[in-house]
Amino acid sequence: MSRRRRALLLGGLSLLLGALAASEVSGREAEIESRVGASVKVVVAATPIAQGRTIEPAMLALRELPEKFAPAQSFADADQLIGARAAVAIGAGTDLQPPLLQGADSGAGGALVAAGANERLAQVIVVGDADEIPAGSRIDLLITRDTANGSATTRIGLRDAEVVEASPAEAVAEGSSSGLPRVALILRVTLEQAVLLAEAQSAARELRALPRPPAARR
Repeated sequence: MSRRRRALLLGGLSLLLGALAASEVSGREAEIESRVGASVKVVVAATPIAQGRTIEPAMLALRELPEKFAPAQSFADADQLIGARAAVAIGAGTDLQPPLLQGADSGAGGALVAAGANERLAQVIVVGDADEIPAGSRIDLLITRDTANGSATTRIGLRDAEVVEASPAEAVAEGSSSGLPRVALILRVTLEQAVLLAEAQSAARELRALPRPPAARR
């Protein structure tokens, strides 16, 4: 076999192997995306933001993460936050969500509506049946978190919270809540509770709503 023919064969083989490798990588990327969702942009605090500080462009940054792990109430556009004020002290790198802010654009994935001097209407997506949790009802909210040793711990995050709105939400395909019904709720809570809910939606394994029977409601 001549050197020229050997070179052509080796070159063709290299192209074939490269195409096969690219196809395998593309297939793996598609499989991962089908599990965790496409990449989405989330607005985060680029610097620490003091409580009461007015949000300016230099304080914000965008990061990308799989849709499955994006907070339900996150913002995708930094312009929605310009001019809002920090309701609490916000650490650098924190995913910005309506319960952390005052005066944010309501076009975000969640809701931040003044309902009183120290009240907010906060949106959460939880395990629960929308038919059992109508507007005007009340719930207890359980928060399950993973621990350092791999186990899980559950505690009551909210007691006797008022449901302002409720609508069915898409079930998740994986995890401990796989296949369970989910519901998007707007709850009337205090500012401190709204901050708790924002953190729990980002870090907790599961949020579960327990409808309170009418006799148990205050």
